[in-house]
Amino acid sequence: MKFLVKKAKRHDNDAFVELMESQKLTMYKVARSYLKSDDDVADAIQETILTCYEKIDSLENEQFFKTWLIRILINKCIDILNTGRRECPADQLPEQGGNCVSLENYEFCELLNSLEEKYRTILILYYVEGFKIREIAQILDMDENTVKTRLSRGRKAAAREYRIEPVRYAGRAAAR
Repeated sequence: MKFLVKKAKRHDNDAFVELMESQKLTMYKVARSYLKSDDDVADAIQETILTCYEKIDSLENEQFFKTWLIRILINKCIDILNTGRRECPADQLPEQGGNCVSLENYEFCELLNSLEEKYRTILILYYVEGFKIREIAQILDMDENTVKTRLSRGRKAAAREYRIEPVRYAGRAAAR
C-alpha cells in the first residue's frame, strides 16, 4: 500500500483509484457504523475520497494512510450527523449492498446497532477492521486509555445485549 500512496502523492490517478478501491469496504463499514442511510453513507465516502484526492500531498507518512483516511471519513460522518441529514430510522436494515444484508450478519448487525455509537465505532474499528488500540486512539483523537475503557464497556454491553434468557417452565417435568 505504501507504494500506491507514494504514486498517488505524485498525482498518479490510477494509483489513487486503486488505493480507494482497496479501502472501499473499510470505508463503508466505518461510515455505516455512524450513519443509517445508504445515501448518507455514499455521501460521506464520496466527500472523503474528494478530500483525500485534494489533500494527499499533506500526508507526511505513507504508513499512516489508512488511519488518515478513516479520520477524514469519521469527520465527514460527524458533519452529516450534525447537519441532520439522516433519512432512515436507526432500526431499518438496508435493502441492498453492505455488510448487514446477509442472514449470517443480520444478528451481528442488530447487536451492533443496539450499542451506543461510541462503543459501536470502537468495536468495529478493533474487531472488524483490525486496528490496534493506539491506531484507534489516533483515528478518534482520544487517549488510549479511553479507547481501552470503551472497548471493554462495549464488549460488556454487547455481551449483556446478546445474552439469551433461559426458558422457564411453568410446571415440573413429569418424572418417569
